[in-house]
Amino acid sequence: MSSDNNQQVMDVLSSISGHFRRVTDNAAEFIDKGVDKASEAVRERLATVEWLPDIVKPLPPPKPEVIVVPLSSIEKLQNWFSRNKYLIGTAVVITSVVAYKGYQQNKYVRKVRRAKRSKNGGRSEVIVIAGSPRLPLTKTLALDMERRGFIVFIVCNATEDEAAVKSFSRPDIMPLTIDTTNPPNAGLAIERFAHFLTSPRAPGPNIKPNQLTLKSVFLIPSLHYQTSPIATIPPSAFADLFNTHLLQPILTIQTFLPLLTSRLGPIGEKWVPPKVLVFTPSIISSINPPFHAPEATVCSALSAFTEVLTAELRPLDIPVTHMQLGTFDFSGFVPIRTGSPTQGLVTSAGNPEDTLIWPDGARHVYGRNFVAQTASAISGARIRGLKGSSLRHLHATVFDVIDGSVKSDTVRIGLGASIYGFVGRWAPRSIVSWMMGIRKVDELSTWKTSSYEGSEDGSDDEGAEGSISESKEFIAVQSEGNVWNSGETAKWEEPAPEATTP
Repeated sequence: MSSDNNQQVMDVLSSISGHFRRVTDNAAEFIDKGVDKASEAVRERLATVEWLPDIVKPLPPPKPEVIVVPLSSIEKLQNWFSRNKYLIGTAVVITSVVAYKGYQQNKYVRKVRRAKRSKNGGRSEVIVIAGSPRLPLTKTLALDMERRGFIVFIVCNATEDEAAVKSFSRPDIMPLTIDTTNPPNAGLAIERFAHFLTSPRAPGPNIKPNQLTLKSVFLIPSLHYQTSPIATIPPSAFADLFNTHLLQPILTIQTFLPLLTSRLGPIGEKWVPPKVLVFTPSIISSINPPFHAPEATVCSALSAFTEVLTAELRPLDIPVTHMQLGTFDFSGFVPIRTGSPTQGLVTSAGNPEDTLIWPDGARHVYGRNFVAQTASAISGARIRGLKGSSLRHLHATVFDVIDGSVKSDTVRIGLGASIYGFVGRWAPRSIVSWMMGIRKVDELSTWKTSSYEGSEDGSDDEGAEGSISESKEFIAVQSEGNVWNSGETAKWEEPAPEATTP
């Protein structure tokens, strides 16, 4: 037992001595290296000082010989990549994006866009365009859809519209007379149209008839808007504007809703829901600039209406697409003498001469800013100096929406549609107005009560009639007055307080 204990003690002592020996050896080696480095540092320092004589100066330690090995081409390339990795990464990303966009553009251009034909070779898909046939946008869409193999119907409310449709001289572009202001008659017209779709139709003699399919309904509201200060637009102008530009499209789509949800289609074939496309200009309604209250109000209301319509028809698998339009080149549809090539899609630009028929007070307050805004780069929703997007791009995008290639609820297309949508969402309104030339007006007009007091006393009937006749000078409607008093351009004056009896 004692021998085992002695052996354990000896093992412990031997391990301690071995550990102590290793520690001392490491310490001695560390001290030797430190002393060598210190001596080398002192020697280098003494060899470089100037106050020590050269005889006493120690020789500097010899420098290690450097062997230069030439790099291979691969190593040079690796070094260059490591030094320029951020530049190379940026170039790779840009090149990939450009290549992808080029591939998409090439695929977009080469795509064959034709309507499906029936087994007998006849036309079987129907497009309904609810818009004035005199609008260039309606004309170009109708002609392009007919060229691609669709049967096109244009909704007409008057005999003049029917004559305009017949002037196209295309057998597959036909008028569809629907009086949306008379719901019973409109319902009967829709029933007749549904019967036409469900009745077999022979494309020619001795050819087996086929049934038609409603493919899409285009809603194109009137796109002409005036530019004027709100103060110079009489109430009747706003009433007419809402009736023609807002209420009429709503009634039209309301009339077609029973037809859209009736699942009409050829017997034995899978029902494909028709698509609803709502077209509105988007530049002015995106930034809401001054003097464009009619267009900004109507387009905003139509956008909200389209969102609600989309939410209601989505459970029925009927897609609704809001086509927000920029500027297009309509030079082939608008005569040069009638205005710019983009007329018919955008707001007619304000004319500085329009201010001459304003009341003096309105001209004094709004005239300078109206003229400045008229001369700005986006006057009348046009981008000055640029021609506008090609109609071919519009036609291709509309077809892609119809065939389901584009499934977005909102499609911005045309020059300026996307950029002004971004500006309207993120840019401050004050900066947008300033860029359009809108500046602060220091002097306001004078409020006069003489005409009102004269009418109260009944002593100046002729003066009152003259005042009323002067107040008829407005842009929109010449037969209705406005709350603005004309003829005053001084500062605001408060009316004197009336005398009170105790």
